[in-house]
Amino acid sequence: MHIRQQILLSIILAGVSFLFDSGEVHAQRRRMREVKPIEGVKVGAFDAEEREFFNKETGLPDEDVRGVAIAGDGSVYAATTAGLARWNGESWESVPGLKGPALQVATHGEGVIAIAGGGVFEVTGTKANRLADAPPEAVAEGASPALVGGASIDIGTPDGLFRLRDGKFVRDDVLQKLLGDEADVRQIVRATDGRIALAAQAGLFLGGEDSPWVQLFPRAGNRSWAPHDVRGVAFDRQDRLWFASPQGVGVLDGEAWTLYTGEDGLPYNDSTTAATGEEGVIWFGTKIGAIRFDGEHWSYRQGLRWVPDDLIRGIAVNKQGDAWFATSTGAGVIQRRPVTLAEKAKYFEEEIDKYNRRTPFGFVDRAGLDVAGDKSSFRNLDSDNDGLWTSMYGAGECFAYAATKDPQAKQRAKDTFEALRFLTVVTRDSSHPPPVGFVARTILPTSGEDPNAEHYTPEKDRRKQREDPYWKIISPRWPTSADGKWYWKCDTSSDELDGHYFFNACYYDLVAETDEEKARVRDIVLPMTDHLIDNGFRMIDHDGKPTRWAFFDPQTLNHEQTMGRGLNSLSILSYLKVAEHISGGDEKYRKAYNDLIEKHGYATNVEFPKWQNGPGSGNQSDDEMAFMCYYTLLNYETDETLRRKYLRSLWDYWRLEEPENNPLFNFIFAARFDVPERWRRFWSPPQSVITDSITTLKQIPLDRIDWSYKNSHRIDIVPLGKHILRSRGTGHLRNGKCLPIDERRVEHWNHNPFELDGGSGGRILADGAVYLLPYYMGLYHGYILEDAE
Repeated sequence: MHIRQQILLSIILAGVSFLFDSGEVHAQRRRMREVKPIEGVKVGAFDAEEREFFNKETGLPDEDVRGVAIAGDGSVYAATTAGLARWNGESWESVPGLKGPALQVATHGEGVIAIAGGGVFEVTGTKANRLADAPPEAVAEGASPALVGGASIDIGTPDGLFRLRDGKFVRDDVLQKLLGDEADVRQIVRATDGRIALAAQAGLFLGGEDSPWVQLFPRAGNRSWAPHDVRGVAFDRQDRLWFASPQGVGVLDGEAWTLYTGEDGLPYNDSTTAATGEEGVIWFGTKIGAIRFDGEHWSYRQGLRWVPDDLIRGIAVNKQGDAWFATSTGAGVIQRRPVTLAEKAKYFEEEIDKYNRRTPFGFVDRAGLDVAGDKSSFRNLDSDNDGLWTSMYGAGECFAYAATKDPQAKQRAKDTFEALRFLTVVTRDSSHPPPVGFVARTILPTSGEDPNAEHYTPEKDRRKQREDPYWKIISPRWPTSADGKWYWKCDTSSDELDGHYFFNACYYDLVAETDEEKARVRDIVLPMTDHLIDNGFRMIDHDGKPTRWAFFDPQTLNHEQTMGRGLNSLSILSYLKVAEHISGGDEKYRKAYNDLIEKHGYATNVEFPKWQNGPGSGNQSDDEMAFMCYYTLLNYETDETLRRKYLRSLWDYWRLEEPENNPLFNFIFAARFDVPERWRRFWSPPQSVITDSITTLKQIPLDRIDWSYKNSHRIDIVPLGKHILRSRGTGHLRNGKCLPIDERRVEHWNHNPFELDGGSGGRILADGAVYLLPYYMGLYHGYILEDAE
């Protein structure tokens, strides 16, 4: 082709592309113009879940529970290998007159029926009346009979269905022919209209007292199933028929089927049973946990956070939605009780005061449990990030005071300030004093064990450095205070500084109301900032050398440690803006800020703050740090050009975090992404920023114990791609979102939310600041509107 023809063709193609692109751009702009500003959401009471376990120590006759049932009066019965027991609302009481192990129990009128001691008994309260001998197939060694009461009493066995007729159980021979050689009946249920459904090895069957048995073959859209090895069956409170099989679960509503697999959100399909929940709810037991489905949302309840054992043998649910479970290690219940977000906050604050405060200064951090799950065995723990975690707790109390004017919130914020202030005071005139303005990581009393003697010896430092080249060798790692009462930990990181500056900015603006209170903040923040400026934007330890991670200087960021370039640039610029604000506009801090931007490109560095390969990659600790810095930096920066850079950076960062439904990150994004009107056609936070955050706040468990959890076996998970560093063992739901917060780890916002398995086995009691900070921030900014009704 001639060169001129090539040029002409290129121009034509470019024009066509422009027309198409322009059409798409205009369409996109029209869509963006329709985006409404985000609005606060009114939140009333919602159901919070709490679990309780029962075993021999708490009154059960035995921990080997074969089944559970709820009588018409609301009392709960548990069939155990040591007999039948009744929960009267306060304690367990054995049902006398039943000899031998109770193999199964089911609702029957106002009471229950039970298989025990070779017979079938009708039970009301604790009085038992023997109805008939159980069929031998139901009580054979190893049998797990199914049982249903009501208009008639039927028993499912490994060898077919038996029905009570004239005081005897007789086999249903008509059904037996349909079952053939696969006659194991796993579960039987009766609808209010008299229909009977059963789950069997041979399939799913439906019949009635006067209706012939038929085998069901569900079909919905392009799915057509002949379910085999059906494990569970239930009629919900609308008399819709549900079943559970290895293919998935399904529901028959009239003549229409709906079928669910992992693609539709079903978490797991190795089922064991099904149970009717409260109105609109169905439960499924599996070999690894229990599943609740309300018609829209699937909730997976696995591990000791929720159930006594993962293998669920039976489920019974009362009208209020309390779900009882039968397992080989006891009975358990997940209770649902109405609570407001404010009540939840009050609960967490009280729990922190009981278990999560360390030293007389009240540093807030997790506690260790000597006995897994036993809060009475707690002992306080220090960490490298005591300053950070305490700062985040205290910032929440700052927002609490600003939103509610509660004097108790102000006192908590003031106490936090004094604790964090001491981390700068304790280093002064100490046994190994660092330059003025240095902040300690944490403190320990010298009345206790010397941390230098065993855990932080020079030899162990050298060993750690061989494993980790970035590890800093410094001795002592724990100098002593001038008064000899405290060890203080050095090698302070940027994590700690991010927390201190974030808290002090919130405290100065929202809590410090008198000149004296504000001066006290200046006396801490300004020497800390001067330390960084005077030492070339690095934090210098008592050995005269920079700490491992608190480096913000141009040489290191722009030429050496480039992986942290964007984040640490964001950090130091936010520190300088906080100092400028708190100092009343001191030119020293403005000049340092401008020099880093104009001479060393720090504002450009901020445009790329996260080293990442897409959602789920990078270091989640960095995310927590970054969003705190965005909050302060964008609060104080007024230059339009710089704000444009920072806002675009925040937008890109938040898009990476969007799948996490993180209320802290979402509320910071919503609060600080304040763009000019002309920009809102292109960039505008969606309303889901608020609704997703409120959902997460509701879901954060009241139980703050770090139980182990497992999700890697689930069928609703998509693994992260191999292009993601450390992607092994990570994944997200098929909708692209992370697992709900009540199905994974929930200690701090720096954990990897894409991690599928983990936990400490119940040995850590986390604090509730993970809830308090975003809740009070959302309340302060008007994103959460408490509904008094």
